[in-house]
Amino acid sequence: MAEEPKETKPGFQNPVAGFGVTFKAMFKKRLTEQYPEQEKTTAPRFHGRHQLNRHPDGLEKCVGCELCAWACPADAIYVEGADNTDEERYSPGERYGRVYQINYARCILCGLCIEACPTRALTMTNEFELADSSRANLIYTKEQLLAGLDEGMVDSPHAIYPGMDEQDYYRGLVTEAAPGTERQTAVSKGEGPQEAASTSGEGEPASEEVVGR
Repeated sequence: MAEEPKETKPGFQNPVAGFGVTFKAMFKKRLTEQYPEQEKTTAPRFHGRHQLNRHPDGLEKCVGCELCAWACPADAIYVEGADNTDEERYSPGERYGRVYQINYARCILCGLCIEACPTRALTMTNEFELADSSRANLIYTKEQLLAGLDEGMVDSPHAIYPGMDEQDYYRGLVTEAAPGTERQTAVSKGEGPQEAASTSGEGEPASEEVVGR
C-alpha cells in the first residue's frame, strides 16, 4: 500500500526560504552599465534592426514575394513587388521588392520574418537604437534598410551578369559585377539618363514614399 505524502509543516523556515533569493542578492555587487556613454555590447545573433541584402554584384536579393509580411505577427511589414525588365533590373529573378517598409512602432523583433525569407534577403543586424520622437520616423523604407555597396558592386538597377541566371546567383557563382557594368536608368523612380549617370555606383537617395497601413 502506497505511503501518503507527508504534509509540509508550517513554520518559520517557509517565509525565510521564500525570501532566500532576495537576501542573497542584497550582498552581491551591483552591476551598473554606463549607457549611452559606453556602448553596449550585444550578442552575435542579437535581433536588431533589419537589413535587405545584396548579391556580390550589387543586385538585390529581395524578390518581392511578401512571405516576410505574411509571417509577421505584428503586421509591421509592407511589401509591394514589381516585375524586372532588361532595361531596369533590380534582382536576378523575375520580380523585386519595389516598396519595402518596416514599422518599428509595431515590430517586436521576433525574427519570424527572416525565417520566412526564401532568399536570405532579409537579416537582422546588431543595431538596437531605434527610439525616435516621431511615429513617421519609425517607418523605415527600402532605401534605409538596403545594405550599402561593397567593393566590386554596382548599384541597382543594372544588367544581370553575362552568361548567368538566377540559380547561378544563389549557387555563389557570381562574386562581383562584370567588367563594364553600369547602373541603368531607374525610370520607375522618375530618373532621367543624366540623373542615372550621376548616381552610378552610389547609394540610392532616401525615399519619401511612405505607404500607410
